[in-house]
Amino acid sequence: MQKSARQIEESKEHFLFPGNIFVSGESHWVTTILGSCVSVCLWDPARKIGGINHFLLPFWNGLGLASPKYGNIAIEKLIEKILRKGCNIENLRAKIFGGAAILQSANNEKHIGLKNIALAKEYLESKKIPIVASDVGGIFGRRIKFNTSTGVVLVKKIVKAKKRA
Repeated sequence: MQKSARQIEESKEHFLFPGNIFVSGESHWVTTILGSCVSVCLWDPARKIGGINHFLLPFWNGLGLASPKYGNIAIEKLIEKILRKGCNIENLRAKIFGGAAILQSANNEKHIGLKNIALAKEYLESKKIPIVASDVGGIFGRRIKFNTSTGVVLVKKIVKAKKRA
């Protein structure tokens, strides 16, 4: 099922808040803002179906609700939702974004962004889902727009403006 340029232009818009997941077989431009948080975008090029998550912390500690604000829960739930839409895990391609050191130095190896990035890479590798693109780490946040029917991701770095005296 090939999408026309007109169908892509007519894509619906959706804003993804932290701790949420969005999957659709229809064309949507999904926007989210990332600092130390990470988003994994999954896309099935055969079915033209995509999904995205936005997680804040790498691991759920087992207490309370197993929320998608944790990376290990968010990625698993994203995979489950996209497979329920008829995708095959062998066809999935991943893109990873975010994980910046907003409050700390980018050289600090213990900051939460790096832990989020590592979790995403390890989890996808364990599921044998190839990572075909990424824009992670550094000191700047990102605004991303993901198209669920094409797999295209647009990235804009967020640079803090200097305060005027």
